[in-house]
Amino acid sequence: MSSNGCSIVWFRRDLRVEDNPALMAGVRAGAVVAVFIWAPEEEGQYQPGRVSRWWLKQSLAYLDSSLRNLGTPLITKRSTDSVSALLEVVKSTGATQLFFTHLYDPLSLIRDHRAKEVLSAHGITVRSFNSDLLYEPWDVNDEHDQPFTTFDAFWERCLNMPYDPPAPFLPPKRIIPGDISRCPCDALMFEDESEKASNALLARAWSPGWSNADKALTTFINGPLIEYSENRRKADSATTSFLSPHLHFGEVSVKKVFHLVRIKQVLWANEGNKAGEESVNLFLKSIGLREYSRYISFNHPYSHERPLLGHLKFFPWVVNEGYFKAWRQGRTGYPLVDAGMRELWATGWLHDRIRVVVSSFFVKVLQLPWRWGMKYFWDTLLDADLESDALGWQYITGTLPDGREFDRIDNPQFEGYKFDPNGEYVRRWLPELSRLPTQWIHHPWNAPESVIQAAGIELGSNYPLPIVGIDEAKARLQEALIQMWQQEAAYRAATENGTEEGLGESFESTPIAFPEDTQMEERHEPVRNNPPAAATRRYEDQMVPSITSSLVRVEGEETSLDVQNSTEESRAEVPINVNAQQNARETVFHTANRNTQLQHNNNNTMWLRNAAEDSTAESSSSTRRERDGGEVPVWSPTASSYPEPFVDDENGLGASSSYLQRHPQSHQLMNWTRLPQTG
Repeated sequence: MSSNGCSIVWFRRDLRVEDNPALMAGVRAGAVVAVFIWAPEEEGQYQPGRVSRWWLKQSLAYLDSSLRNLGTPLITKRSTDSVSALLEVVKSTGATQLFFTHLYDPLSLIRDHRAKEVLSAHGITVRSFNSDLLYEPWDVNDEHDQPFTTFDAFWERCLNMPYDPPAPFLPPKRIIPGDISRCPCDALMFEDESEKASNALLARAWSPGWSNADKALTTFINGPLIEYSENRRKADSATTSFLSPHLHFGEVSVKKVFHLVRIKQVLWANEGNKAGEESVNLFLKSIGLREYSRYISFNHPYSHERPLLGHLKFFPWVVNEGYFKAWRQGRTGYPLVDAGMRELWATGWLHDRIRVVVSSFFVKVLQLPWRWGMKYFWDTLLDADLESDALGWQYITGTLPDGREFDRIDNPQFEGYKFDPNGEYVRRWLPELSRLPTQWIHHPWNAPESVIQAAGIELGSNYPLPIVGIDEAKARLQEALIQMWQQEAAYRAATENGTEEGLGESFESTPIAFPEDTQMEERHEPVRNNPPAAATRRYEDQMVPSITSSLVRVEGEETSLDVQNSTEESRAEVPINVNAQQNARETVFHTANRNTQLQHNNNNTMWLRNAAEDSTAESSSSTRRERDGGEVPVWSPTASSYPEPFVDDENGLGASSSYLQRHPQSHQLMNWTRLPQTG
């Protein structure tokens, strides 16, 4: 045991011992104290849901066992403030260094920035590393050194970077333990008695832990991968890798996934296996979508709660808790949607195609606020991932420059025969429809009365009639779009005439209150004033937006962004039943010129590939950053938002849509500092 100059390795969402640069740095430095801090209150309204907590509990137990085999235990701490907990561990162990890996959601960016400042002020050397991405977000820019605004251009740049992602490395052979005699573990509670029975069922289908993640990756690469392009659309069979929860918790390195798949790509290319090459390209694109979700989150810190296209702040979302409940319970009257929602509740999992169907139905047919759906996914998915979920929901909603056409409604009946042609998926999750012939399985309301009776179905009783007709939904969506464009035009005219002052009441949506039974007391944390440190950084260190409590009213913004006046916010709120709502997420990021689903195989952002998979990428070039030295940039808002309305790219995901051609102004990316608290 050693207590002189030991290092703390702070585990978060990198729960593995292989290809973990923070752990390797600690091992190279000498004695190691491995720490995990459970502080869910810091996450505000995005505290992990039941199934996510179950996975975390199993994964931590597996990590602790692996670390003990190497020579040191995992110290677990329960806290409401991770930075304070780290300071306590430093004092009790005599540590002089802290190592951890990067996260890219806005709350983590704030927390990690504060951790570096506070611990550095106490004389602790703090270093952070990339462990979650192929390339850091600040290393992937266009020829003008600006962030990309479409996935195709971003991924093309990644694939043509002048240097490959570093190869993954093996676990350490052994770990010298630090002195933890005065640093006892805290017992962590991840489930209560009411959840244990449901959680026990999860263990039958899933095996958390970094070694099990490796097994799942190997099984997929040597099996379903070769037919991935052909079978990926089948919702009723296991044709994907099921790696997304492993990737979310960092049980497997994305660099390892990338390199092993590239090896297969080279092998099949040499063999002339065209189907295998196509499968690899599609799978790699899904990895790219996971990368892109972090890229968007880093460059647009409020993408999880505000639309990236400005006109969407005027969209009149339907506030109907009855619709929301029917959707959650799988009682919409559309079999594919209902089967998906019942599978989600029972298993914490959804095929990416079904995620697209149920989320598209939510925002286009029911026209419910997209953040409600995203929050429900967050609470119920095993692979709930803030960056990926935000990207997926923004894409489906049409609030991305290359997202789906906003006036596009997918008919669940037709989607059913596309992704579940034999109806087996519906029959598995809707037993009340199990005797219905395949001809009618996705639209039972059209079936002859004799067929309905023979199947034992009573529409409106044991299975609901459609909650909203598709034709009715299309008409209502067109009316809503007309209203949105009219309000945007009026707002633009008022702004150009300089008469926008006083128009806030007419242009802002009224607050969407929480349902009474889920109303929670709002707790607001004052904005921290953390001036950026003018310290040199290593190449591995994380770049962060500057954090400030100096909130300047932006011209044309009718709602104050000051968190002290947050009770006056008019942002549509998400119905939740967890504690603490905005908390630290009210802290404001300022970034210069950066205001703009993985198939199961790696993350739920792969939803996006429905439109992306057939589009041609846009190429660009930029110079490589120096690996050493340099100042951490301090980003502050510029006078203008991101570039003028995007130039239509005929190869872009959304630029060729008739909708964007009719409404070119919708291609303008929203400067988030100008967003009122609605949308």
